[in-house]
Amino acid sequence: MPLSKESGQGAASASQIQPAKGKLGVMVVGLGAVATTLIAGVEAVRKGRAKPIGSLTQMGTIRLGKRTDGNTPLIKDFVPLADLNDIVFTGWDIFNDNVYEAAAHAKVLEKDQLEVIRPYLEAIKPMPAVFDQYYVKRLNGTNIKTGKNKLDLANQLRADIQSFKKTVSRVVIIWCASTEIFLEPSAVHDSVEAFEKGLEENHVNIAPSMIYAYAAMKEGVPFANGAPNLTVDLPFIQEMSKENFAPICGKDFKTGQTFMKTVLAPAFKARMLGVAGWYSTNILGNRDGEVLDDPESFKTKEESKLGALDFIFQPELYPDLYKDLYHKVRINYYPPRGDNKEGWDNIDIFGWLGYPMQIKVDFLCRDSILAAPLALDLVLFLDLAKRTTGLCGIGIQEWLSFYFKAPMTAPGLYPEHDLFIQSTKLKNTLRHVMGEDLITHLGLEYYD
Repeated sequence: MPLSKESGQGAASASQIQPAKGKLGVMVVGLGAVATTLIAGVEAVRKGRAKPIGSLTQMGTIRLGKRTDGNTPLIKDFVPLADLNDIVFTGWDIFNDNVYEAAAHAKVLEKDQLEVIRPYLEAIKPMPAVFDQYYVKRLNGTNIKTGKNKLDLANQLRADIQSFKKTVSRVVIIWCASTEIFLEPSAVHDSVEAFEKGLEENHVNIAPSMIYAYAAMKEGVPFANGAPNLTVDLPFIQEMSKENFAPICGKDFKTGQTFMKTVLAPAFKARMLGVAGWYSTNILGNRDGEVLDDPESFKTKEESKLGALDFIFQPELYPDLYKDLYHKVRINYYPPRGDNKEGWDNIDIFGWLGYPMQIKVDFLCRDSILAAPLALDLVLFLDLAKRTTGLCGIGIQEWLSFYFKAPMTAPGLYPEHDLFIQSTKLKNTLRHVMGEDLITHLGLEYYD
């Protein structure tokens, strides 16, 4: 029977969800601007010194039932998420700075805000990281693991995870480190056996991020990929994810310019307005900008940023509106801006009878301020997925596409980039696992 109501007839019996008992350990790869803003922000919220603005898990609501029911709880009161007070942070970084020193260096948060939580931040010191400058040309770390081969390094990461597991109840890993050079899937990624052989042989197509993901899967730990790296877009990682009940999601945090694209492009398409060109340029001066100044790393980011418009506009279905769209993306390293990125867009659109118009967007944003709440939501939702029978064994968590520039999907399935479709998918997934009616927004029952 087809869905006939704004809510209803889409509900399933609730999934079994294990309670969020004990401490949730969050292992962050890369304790740079995003990670330190996340960690300091969570502590500031716990101390009552700030609000978790930008975090759907902390401030968002979810409607249940009809609009007339007036039932709209906070998401954190609806689904059994870990409490912020139960989160314990640790991580790896290529530099020796503790989280306070790293945050002070990043200059995202005001000094006074850091000082009041300084002892807490200073107590979090990075473990040596797996790193190879071949994959990130513009950085040269000093806090680096050494081993006889990449398999040895993977085992060292597994030992780190196993040691941390002894201090907490559950663990999630999130990649907040730099963008690696552009890589494509190859034979070494076809199976676990091929990959492990490649680890032993130090295969050049195995980047550090893949070693982290492999270690996480071996330990049954969920993994979120906040960069555009290939990391978990590999068949063997996805199989390990299913077999070991270690949910995965990615890739590349959707924060500034692409966030705006996935808001504006659906609006143009909904109104059947044509787009002739979309020129995007960025200036930023943080470590991310320095890394992306290398053409090989920029290629990885460019692939991530370019894809959204094609999937939203579907030019094969709307050739008169979008088949000739010219889309250009530029990123420029400009040290004076620090973490305060500026994303500038010139959009050439056309309307009735083909008459041209222009829209210009100048988004002066704070990159890590936008990314930190996304990272928080992702670790909390991945932990929920790990504890949920209907989610823990499916591998890719497509319902978390809301947070990513290049969302992962099942093989052969095109990704949804439209922010509003992504939001509906996320909230309906929460309703589904809790046994509530899905929201369709049909609403004819109000007019019976």
